Amino acid sequence: MKETIIKKEKTLLEKYRLHKTDTGSAQVQIALLTDRINNLASHLKDHNKDSDSRRGLLILVGKRRKLLNYVKKLDQKDYTKLIKDLGLRK
Repeated sequence: MKETIIKKEKTLLEKYRLHKTDTGSAQVQIALLTDRINNLASHLKDHNKDSDSRRGLLILVGKRRKLLNYVKKLDQKDYTKLIKDLGLRK
C-alpha cells in the first residue's frame, strides 16, 4: 500500500510541477493535499468516530484553502485549471 501512495505522489509531482526540480510550489502542494484529503475522507467513511483523523482532515482542508487563495491571487488561469483538474468544485 505504501508503494502505491509513493507512486501516486510521484505522478502528481510530475503532472503539477512548474519545472524539473519543483517539489514545493503551491500547485504541487495543493495536489498532494487533495490526495491526502481524499484518503482521509475515505477513511472517515469507514471509521466515522475517529475524531483525531477528522481534526487532521479539517486542518488539511484549511491549508489547501489558503494555498488556493494564494494561487487565485497570483494567476486566475492557473487557479481555474487546477480546480478543474482536481475536481474541487462542482
